[in-house]
Parts: sequence; C-alpha cells; structure tokens
Amino acid sequence: MRWRKILESMGLGNLKGMSLFGEEKKEEAKTEEVKKGPSEADFIFDKTYECPVCDQEFKAKTIRTGKVKLTTTDVDLRPIYQEVDCLKYDAVACPICGYASIAKFFNTITGAQAKLVRENISNSFKGLGPDPEVYSYDDAIARHKLALVNTMVKRARSSEKAYTCLKTAWLLRGKAENLPDDTPNFEEVTAALHKEEVELLGNAYTGFMDAFSKEGFPICGMDEITLTYLLAELARRVGKNEESLRWVSRVLISKNASERIKSRAREIKELITGEAG
Repeated sequence: MRWRKILESMGLGNLKGMSLFGEEKKEEAKTEEVKKGPSEADFIFDKTYECPVCDQEFKAKTIRTGKVKLTTTDVDLRPIYQEVDCLKYDAVACPICGYASIAKFFNTITGAQAKLVRENISNSFKGLGPDPEVYSYDDAIARHKLALVNTMVKRARSSEKAYTCLKTAWLLRGKAENLPDDTPNFEEVTAALHKEEVELLGNAYTGFMDAFSKEGFPICGMDEITLTYLLAELARRVGKNEESLRWVSRVLISKNASERIKSRAREIKELITGEAG
C-alpha cells in the first residue's frame, strides 16, 4: 500500500510490517479472552442505615436495584437470580447494638420493642466481626439467624417471624445447592442443611397459618391467594400432604385466583401424587 512508502520516506520503514486493522483485531481478541463476567461485588453497594434501636449510623451490603435478573422461582416462591443470590443480602444487621431484621421490617419497630432488644441483645452483643466484600452463605445465614432471634426477643408479629424463617430456609437451600463437591463429609453436610431447612419451613408454615387467621392482607407483600398457595407448598415440604391438598383446593376453587397460580397449585398436587406413588 502507498502509506507504507510514506512511512519509509519519514524514516519509519521499520513499521512497514504493520497491518492497519489486523493487529487491532488481534488485540481485541486478546482482550475478549481475558475479559471476565461481572463479579458479585459489582451488584452490591454499602447502604447507610440509621439504627432505630441505638440511633447510630452504619453501612450494610445491599443489592443494586435493577442490576440482577430473575431467572425462575422454586415451587415455594424462592427467587433464583442469574448473577448472584440476592437473598444473601435481605437481612440488615446493626454491628453496634445487634438489632437485625429483614430489610422490609427494619424500621417498623416500636419503642417498647427497641427496649426489649437493648435489654436482651445489645447488652451482651459482641459484634458481627469483619465486614467482608461480599457475603458468603454462612455470613448471610448468621445475619438472618440474628434477625430471627430479634423477632423472638421483640415479640414480632407471626408474619414477620414466619417470613424470616422462610428467608433463612431458602439460604440454607442455596448453600446446599452451591456446596463444593470436595466438601469434607459432603453427604452429611447436605443432609444437615436439608434437615435445618425443613425445620425452618415448618416454623414458617406455623407462623403464616397464624398470620392468615389473625392479620390483615397483604401479609409480607402477599395477597390471600398467594399466601394460600405458599401454605400449600410449605405443608407439602414438611410432610403434611393432607393439609397441603386442602390449601391447594382453596386456590383451585377461588374465583380470584389467576390461571397462572392455579396451574402452579396443580403442580403441587401432582408432586404429592408422585410422592404417594
């Protein structure tokens, strides 16, 4: 090409082997080879909270809204995301006084409840330890269990206790699903996680049943049909198949239930039939 002669005339003949676009394409290819997908840290940020118990400000890891894509849900409505398990960041815990709660309930605490937390948790709380860049399942489970203890101490409504149990159970399931194959005593560990998950699901079932009869809807963001469906699946998961089928029937005969949720209720019925067979 003529531009090579121009280079030579300028004393740059040593560059005549260059290709106008070829090298760039090669460099782009190399860049693509080393380019990695987003890490979990890319989807979270430190949000500032003011603790309603000790009035101190602190930061807690929070998912960036709209950054994570929902791919599907389990039969019991556990959301499954493409890039990161958002459930790990649902509990907010004050590292100063030990007050913790699922985010949606964090500021709904009365003065009397705050006093109970200070007396029964803050006085002996020793902190959460170093704040990691991202939460492992163990980090997340510890924060959710602290939130669960808080619901008991502050005598929270049944719905909040049940919802916290449900979220913690989902985390245990997530941990089991993501457990490395080379984990020592893999089968024993997964069995223990499943056992604890079922226990928490049983507590969630009991709590939501109580809330169903005593609290007004929506309950934890769920309308009556959605909670009825959830109760059907929770009952099935803890081995209460007859109760599950009764809840399923309530969904199927409801005039307010969408065809989508009726279809999912039929899935529960089929699962029970399959288990019986």
